[in-house]
Amino acid sequence: MKRPVSPLPQRNGLDAARLRLPVDGTWATVRDHLVQRLHRLEPAYIDDMLAAGRFVTTAGPVTEDTPYVPGDFVWFHRDLPDEVPVPFDIGIVHRDDDLVVADKPHFLATIPRGKHVMQTALVRLRDELGLPELSPVHRLDRVTAGLLMFTVRRELRGPYQNLFRDRTVHKEYEAIAPHDPQLALPRTVRSRIVKRREVVTAEEVPGEPNAETYVELVEARDGLGRYRLVPATGRTHQLRVHLASLGVPIVGDSFYPVTYETALDDFRNPLQLLAKVLEFTDPLTGERRRFESDRTLSAWPG
Repeated sequence: MKRPVSPLPQRNGLDAARLRLPVDGTWATVRDHLVQRLHRLEPAYIDDMLAAGRFVTTAGPVTEDTPYVPGDFVWFHRDLPDEVPVPFDIGIVHRDDDLVVADKPHFLATIPRGKHVMQTALVRLRDELGLPELSPVHRLDRVTAGLLMFTVRRELRGPYQNLFRDRTVHKEYEAIAPHDPQLALPRTVRSRIVKRREVVTAEEVPGEPNAETYVELVEARDGLGRYRLVPATGRTHQLRVHLASLGVPIVGDSFYPVTYETALDDFRNPLQLLAKVLEFTDPLTGERRRFESDRTLSAWPG
């Protein structure tokens, strides 16, 4: 089934939300369904949105009396949350007609989610670069800096996403963590990591390993080490969990080994983890491509 095209243009780099009306629905009007479905909104506020023409179908604005049509689509722009501006620029490592490789700063989420909508790499880059169809191929945690790859057009996303799904992208990270002279490196760390939805942290549990990271000490000074990390898998928080399990948790990590809260407007102590290298064979051209971050980690000046 062909994806229906939104009759609403993007707003501030954000696509309109889309709702499909249930095919077995028995509501008399679209308004009745919206009141039940968007139950977090007061009915009076939904009426205000209807009066302002904020809900639309391909036939035009939804009114208070628009009849319910099973299987139809409704689009609208959600209200934006109040957000703390992330005061760091997004670097551009590469840009062509197909790909944008960005150099994300710490504290900037990849895509809109929860409290972070406008202050995300996707929304800011769509606006800054004038690329409304820009789509992320993979993600980085909000607290991790470094390389993020986007396709310029949505139809290109699948082939590049498959590279990450099939683990054919060579990824290297850099981390700053305590230096333990007794820790034998390099080594490959393998363990089973589980992330439960209701818990913010992941944990290692007994069982068949599902996470693998190569860990190498590049240099050490003043009690700290600069580490090169090469993940063979992509479990949630894998690098952070593995370094913490070795007894050298990443500097600035508010989750491992001990969880503590930081305010969203506190940018003083970034996690010292950087997605440094992406290397892969381009699925469209067959060309071998390598990109490297221009960023450095603040705990390792110079």
